[in-house]
Order: sequence, then C-alpha cells, then structure tokens
Amino acid sequence: MAGRWRDGRGTLTVHGEDGTPVTIPLELATSYRARTKGLIGRGGIDGALLLSPASSIHTFRMRIPIDVAYLDRDLRVLGVVTMPPGRLGLPRLRSRHVLESAAGAMAGWGVRAGARVEVEAE
Repeated sequence: MAGRWRDGRGTLTVHGEDGTPVTIPLELATSYRARTKGLIGRGGIDGALLLSPASSIHTFRMRIPIDVAYLDRDLRVLGVVTMPPGRLGLPRLRSRHVLESAAGAMAGWGVRAGARVEVEAE
C-alpha cells in the first residue's frame, strides 16, 4: 500500500512480468512546492521522480521529453506515456501518484500498465 511520504530521496522497486525486481534511485515530491517545481528547468534526472498526490502533470518549461507513469493508490501502474516539453497531460481516472523519468527509461525498467512498484523513503 502507498504510504505518506515526505520530500526527499528513496528507492523505487519495479516488479516486472518476469518477477525480477529492478531498483531505481527516486526523488519524492510530496509538498505542494516540490510537486509544482517537479522537473521544470532540469536538463535530466538520475532515476525517477514521484509526485504524490497527483493525477495529472504538464511539461511546460521543461527542457527534456519525459516518461510519465500514472499509479493507483496501491502503486499499480495504470498507464505510461511519453510527453515532449510544452504539453498538458489530462487527469487520469483512479491515479493517485505520478512517476516521471527521462523519456525511454521506464520501458527498460519494466514500468508498464499492470506492473507493481514499491517506494521506500530514506
């Protein structure tokens, strides 16, 4: 189950179809200020950024295209999209958290619809 986290760092563990877990460095953005800033103005990200709570995002003022995964309350992936800079993502029904990474990264980690992830804060 998803917990209440604070802004900071942690790890994301992806449980893919083959059962082998993949661990990724994670930034947590849970305050209004951190969620609003997100990846704006950055040239990249090492790992992923979790926005919580969140059901939609935008890529205005971003420098890079990003992968966006919408997660439900149990941290199951509802869907993944790649968004170029300057776009507005529509709210996703049942989404409680949004995971962001560099475009193309999520496919390599096994983040796809139906996958389950775990979040561990440091």
